[in-house]
Amino acid sequence: MSDWQPSASIETLRARAELFRYIREFFQQRSVLEVDTPVMSHCAVSDPFIDSIEVNYHASVGQERVPLYLQTSPEYAMKRLLAAGSGAIYQMSKVFRNGEYGNRHNPEFTMLEWYRPGMNDSELMDEISELVFPILDLAEIERVTYTDLFDRHLGIRPESLSATELKSETLKHLEIELDDEDRDTWLNLLMSHVIEPQLKQTSAVFVTDYPASQAALARLRTRQDGVEVAARFELFVNGVELANGYYELTDWQEQQSRLEADQQQRALLDLPQRPLDTRLVSALKAGMPECSGVALGVDRLLMLAQKSESIASVLPFDHTRA
Repeated sequence: MSDWQPSASIETLRARAELFRYIREFFQQRSVLEVDTPVMSHCAVSDPFIDSIEVNYHASVGQERVPLYLQTSPEYAMKRLLAAGSGAIYQMSKVFRNGEYGNRHNPEFTMLEWYRPGMNDSELMDEISELVFPILDLAEIERVTYTDLFDRHLGIRPESLSATELKSETLKHLEIELDDEDRDTWLNLLMSHVIEPQLKQTSAVFVTDYPASQAALARLRTRQDGVEVAARFELFVNGVELANGYYELTDWQEQQSRLEADQQQRALLDLPQRPLDTRLVSALKAGMPECSGVALGVDRLLMLAQKSESIASVLPFDHTRA
């Protein structure tokens, strides 16, 4: 195939257009407003494990450059709209992430993100199920807590183990030379390299109640046994991570603290210090409604529907042909 040609077949591109139509109709029937936020921002995501793509803006030729960042997610801007009184909103947009390319990754991809004021995370999982059932021909999606998932596949309850014990467990499964005292480093390795491959045997599962240390932008809650967990879930279908959702954090002080903690972590990892989006904090301070939100990979959804092993096969032009 010549490199001028699309990476997806024309038949697949028709299926892609039909998927877009279905998604828009799904939200229109539920009176969820479609929004369109900027792709470029003066600020970048704080997450140390997501690298923003930087672009240069010049007011005119020869003028000093102003660094801008391509959005890795429309989350911050959409939350500002929620605080401004938008009500329920969704967006299908291009997002960009540096260093992500492979069978399931492309540095430019399409994300579906939506926010539901008045819904908790369990109710949002119900709505996600309604969206994906007909696309993926599913009858149900299992729900299992993060802790129970580790117990099921590894026979351990991760909240009871130290970093040293988690490292020891990891080395039973992976040959890796790494000295790290952060429990989440070992939990993430066990999840991504040991548990997720086993999820290929499971049709679909929502993994819920992540460790509090992995809350990202989710609120925290306390389990019946007194353990604090994140009100966060991820959806896996045939072992593919498809969606990541939160019962959203609305405490502006906690949000500010988490952004600052991310920046400190970036410094410790010798990563670039990006401008933090303090406007998100201001929006929460003004008052964002209680809501749940989720980001879902549209290209991966189409991959699963087409039973494809490569994201390139569902994109008009993947990274190598762009």
